[in-house]
Amino acid sequence: MKSYLTTLDWLIILFYFAVIAGISWWAVKKKKKDSADDYFLAGRHLGWFVVGASIFASNIGSEHLVGLAGSGATDGVALAHYELHAWCLLVLGWVMGPFFMRSKVFTMPEFLERRFTPQARTVLSLISLFAYILTKIAVGIFAGGVVFRALLPEVHFLGMDTFWIGSILLIILTGIYTIVGGLRAVVYTETLQTFVKIIGAILVTYYGLQALGGWDKLKEICGSEMFNLWKPVVPDGVEGTWAPVKEATRQAWYFNDKYPWPAMLLCAPIIGLWYWCTDQYIVQRILGAKNDTQARRGTIFAAFLKLTPVFLFIIPGMICFALAKSGINADIQKELIDANGQLIRERAQGAFPLLVTHVLPVGVRGIVVAGLLAALMSALAGVFNASSSLFTMDFYSRFRPNASQATLVRVGRVATVVMVVIGLLWIPVIQGARGLYDYLQGIQAYLAPPIFVVFFFGVFMKRLNGPGCLATLLTGFAMGVFRLIVDTPVKLGGAAYTEGSFLWVVNNIFFQYYSLLITIVCILVFLIVSYATKAPDYKKISGLTFSTLSEQDRLENRSSWNWKDVILSILLIVAIIAIYSYFTG
Repeated sequence: MKSYLTTLDWLIILFYFAVIAGISWWAVKKKKKDSADDYFLAGRHLGWFVVGASIFASNIGSEHLVGLAGSGATDGVALAHYELHAWCLLVLGWVMGPFFMRSKVFTMPEFLERRFTPQARTVLSLISLFAYILTKIAVGIFAGGVVFRALLPEVHFLGMDTFWIGSILLIILTGIYTIVGGLRAVVYTETLQTFVKIIGAILVTYYGLQALGGWDKLKEICGSEMFNLWKPVVPDGVEGTWAPVKEATRQAWYFNDKYPWPAMLLCAPIIGLWYWCTDQYIVQRILGAKNDTQARRGTIFAAFLKLTPVFLFIIPGMICFALAKSGINADIQKELIDANGQLIRERAQGAFPLLVTHVLPVGVRGIVVAGLLAALMSALAGVFNASSSLFTMDFYSRFRPNASQATLVRVGRVATVVMVVIGLLWIPVIQGARGLYDYLQGIQAYLAPPIFVVFFFGVFMKRLNGPGCLATLLTGFAMGVFRLIVDTPVKLGGAAYTEGSFLWVVNNIFFQYYSLLITIVCILVFLIVSYATKAPDYKKISGLTFSTLSEQDRLENRSSWNWKDVILSILLIVAIIAIYSYFTG
């Protein structure tokens, strides 16, 4: 068996797992009772530091270690836009969070039920579970396999290679402490994992730049294009013609894999606001906070942490590309560059673990591998708990309203296992995508628009009603699933559609433009159906929209923040603008 890890590295990794086990055990012993409130929301007693660290740890998972670093190797800083959406966390803390906290809900679908109808809750729960399986669970499993393959490339057992062995081990290890300890175990282990990941990524960046020859050398090898956030509307090198459409238009709307600036400017924020402000996976952390003050400060803290992936994951991916392209590291060049001197895109997904195995010194490598595993485990742990919360509280508890607290917890654990199995079966589709992060953003772009629309428009416009919400969710979900159905056969290696046909057009429209189309349709459907049907009872939605807030609600919200929160929020915006300015060529 070939391994890049020494005995010292393994000892460090084992020590890390021992600490994680100890924290999980402490969290389990600390809880007072086996209740749903404690299991799913940690008893609603979390402070700002734990809330913020947990949000960041949940977000910085497999898609960053594998996907974001891989995108750095293939496309430079193009996808840094998604990381610079840290401002969306301010929207959560200042705008949406108080509504969620005030409602005392367990889940986001439950909030939709209070704002609209029980049917809206059911549909959103189904969409969310569908999205978690296809994105967070399947992506986490896939990324775990990629990392283990890079660390132990020659392991075989029972007909499985390292990819599948690593994936299954990751599921088992993460599942144990998540299923036993619930959100309390998740958030406290994530607090530790946050700093392990940051330290590990800093070490990779430092030693990578040292091996390359510094920042200036990186810019010289990669070129200005890889350091520019704003990509042109029409990409270079797109060949072929399609008679009904002018070539320039065709290039702008089809086969555009360079993330053009209009798409990033208009579409990416929709995905960002959906993810950071309405997704159970993230919002569950602030629902477990003590109060509005702790929840808001937790989001501000997480927003500052969120700025680090640009430098800790994208830049290492670019460093790996530069080491391969320049030939400074022959081992990495052999892995990433083909006989024609071109980057092998599918192998670029292993950019981060390649740096770990070929650049880091002994001992340091063990610390960083622990960070890799921390990111993979924290992401999976978060989605395991969020998924079980959705299924248990939004489905099972409604059909079995008299179920005991212990039964609800047990059902949540079983639901987690079932969704993991489905996620494993979806992995071949991810393997057929052009990149993990690209796959992830594509799926989210198809499923996020209707959820974004119903939450934000629902909070800002009290006239919008249940029938409009339901029609919007169903319409948007149908459009997204239709695109997935059209795309999947191609990603699994099937024949492409006939050029110019309807299915070919659907399959080749750039995913962000298709997402924008879904958003526009959803807004129109929401408005038209709502205003064509009866207005909601404003007394029933008191406190759930801006127009129905009571004077007491407004006073409580104002008393929950002070000038320090405002100053820190402004500083975050300034930092984001500064990073945008630096990476604008």
